[in-house]
Amino acid sequence: MNLAELTRALKHLRLGGMAAVLETRIKHAQSERLAPIDFLSLLVGDELQRRGDRLLERRLKQARFRDPEKTIDSFDLTFNPKMNKALIFELATGRFVTEREDALFLGPPGSGKSHLAQAIGRAAILQGHRVLYREAHALLEELADASIDGTRADTVALLTTVPLLIVDDLGMRKLPATAAEDLLEIIMRRYERASTILTSNRPVDEWGKLLGDTPAVSAMLDRLLHHGHVLNCGPRSWRTRKQHTLQERAARS
Repeated sequence: MNLAELTRALKHLRLGGMAAVLETRIKHAQSERLAPIDFLSLLVGDELQRRGDRLLERRLKQARFRDPEKTIDSFDLTFNPKMNKALIFELATGRFVTEREDALFLGPPGSGKSHLAQAIGRAAILQGHRVLYREAHALLEELADASIDGTRADTVALLTTVPLLIVDDLGMRKLPATAAEDLLEIIMRRYERASTILTSNRPVDEWGKLLGDTPAVSAMLDRLLHHGHVLNCGPRSWRTRKQHTLQERAARS
């Protein structure tokens, strides 16, 4: 086979990583006089790297993060110095996902809950876990739509089997009458089977009123907190800080 034929054969075998770098690796091998085993090792490494990159890209897309660029490194841990930094880094290791533990992120709007939740979700994907991200109102709408079109069982299965489910911004928007019942179903099915991160700008003692079903909320919190971590975010708001910065710049100009 010549180079073109070999490249086509590799693509036919779905070894696109090898095919993409074959010519470069051949030149590398000739230049460095690599042993056949070393040349083959490099090609296999290229294929594994490409497959890993594509898997990561696919899982990031499947997660449906609202802000997929959020990372731990881009979060300013000095802005709210009383936040539990040790817990943030511990969650970022992904061990809580392996242990099937949960986490609640509580704090006022703009205090970094969503940023951290998505950053920790991204870290979990890098560690090999599948992740789903949903804003609370969107998750409940998804369940309602699934009930209407007859796909609720499939939707519930998706939401309850993924290793890490992130439910963001509970309390930011008005919720349907079935919110407590639907959330309880998801949490109960995930309890001790998979990990959940839930963020809210409302204290947990207001959730009964928020969801309109105090017994269901008590049952949900009982499960979330049994093997759960609580991160109190804030009290300062990132958005307020940015607004003040812009106002100061405008005043100086």
